[in-house]
Amino acid sequence: MSLKTVYLAFDSKSGLLRALWQFVLVGEDDEAPVAQRRWFRDVIEEPDAARQLQLNARNSRVVKQRAAALMKVMRDAAQADADLGALWSTIQTEFHANQGVIVKLMHDRGALRPGLGVKRATDILWTLNHPDVWQLLVVERRWSPNQYEQWLRDTSCEQLLRV
Repeated sequence: MSLKTVYLAFDSKSGLLRALWQFVLVGEDDEAPVAQRRWFRDVIEEPDAARQLQLNARNSRVVKQRAAALMKVMRDAAQADADLGALWSTIQTEFHANQGVIVKLMHDRGALRPGLGVKRATDILWTLNHPDVWQLLVVERRWSPNQYEQWLRDTSCEQLLRV
């Protein structure tokens, strides 16, 4: 495929990466947001907070197995290209908001640790689930994806939930 053909379909590098990100993230080519995906709805609809975090850890592993390399490219490119920087920022904002939806539900059900507010709990879950953590543990330290999932589940529960 020629470069001209690519730029006819996508107006910029960030447009191309955004389309690729959406495809890799959702695993299909329709444009429904993450909040409407069955795998995210499973987390939201789960009444048990520990099980929510288990499902969230599973989703994190599945998505990162598909998209970790792309996320690293996008994050690294964001430093040098303003459009890609804006795209990376948007992706991070959306990701933080999605983690916030999970935390808010746990808060509303009284499942968060005493004294832990929604804002702080969202920051904790977003950080634990961040692609940089996957990069460190799975890529650099050679943890298996299943070890990462178990660690994310256990650490999320320890950090967020009532004992």
